[in-house]
Amino acid sequence: MRRIPILVILMLLAACSQESERMYTVDEFIADEALLTRTISECRNNPGELRDTPNCRNAEAADGKLRLQNMRKALGG
Repeated sequence: MRRIPILVILMLLAACSQESERMYTVDEFIADEALLTRTISECRNNPGELRDTPNCRNAEAADGKLRLQNMRKALGG
């Protein structure tokens, strides 16, 4: 009997919790530069809260990867 109220409370908490933000991979950020630019901007505008989120880390990794690719192209490599 005691399990029923606990289950009801857990279901209510799950229903009220915030919807989680979709996580993007490094490759998805590389493929969509508008998404990359927007995410990097948001992360840099609020580093205290967002710096360690998966999307910020992946966006920074994608940005670094794109910069290296562009430098190789510019140098003829």
